[in-house]
Amino acid sequence: MALIAIGLFWIRFAPIDRDRWHVDPADAGNPERSGVRFIGRDAPRYPADPETVLSTFDEIATAEPRTRLLEGDIDEGMLTYVTRSRVFGFADFITVKAVSEGDVTKLSVISRARVGTRGYDWGVNAERLDRWLQDMRLRLGE
Repeated sequence: MALIAIGLFWIRFAPIDRDRWHVDPADAGNPERSGVRFIGRDAPRYPADPETVLSTFDEIATAEPRTRLLEGDIDEGMLTYVTRSRVFGFADFITVKAVSEGDVTKLSVISRARVGTRGYDWGVNAERLDRWLQDMRLRLGE
């Protein structure tokens, strides 16, 4: 029982390597079943400038319980968030990068689990990202 408690403590309070998680979604490894990634043609596009797109995403992400900005800023064009599960505090990392494509902005995004990267996350990352991107469409259009 003590080993389980120690393991859960480590999962919750282990240091975060910001350089590992704050990477361009196109350069990040495929999260496979433990996350979701939209890059290239699959990345959503919005009829706004990159700063507006990132500001809007930031409002949505930081309104989510247990979610905070980990690294990046709007001027950099890329933001990384950490969000933790309610019960055990498992960390998921969400990185977005906004790039202007003429009249629209492409938002590349990856959401992946810290623990269980080869396992299945029961769709948590996909569900969260789907909600956030729906909210983006409502606020900015398509």
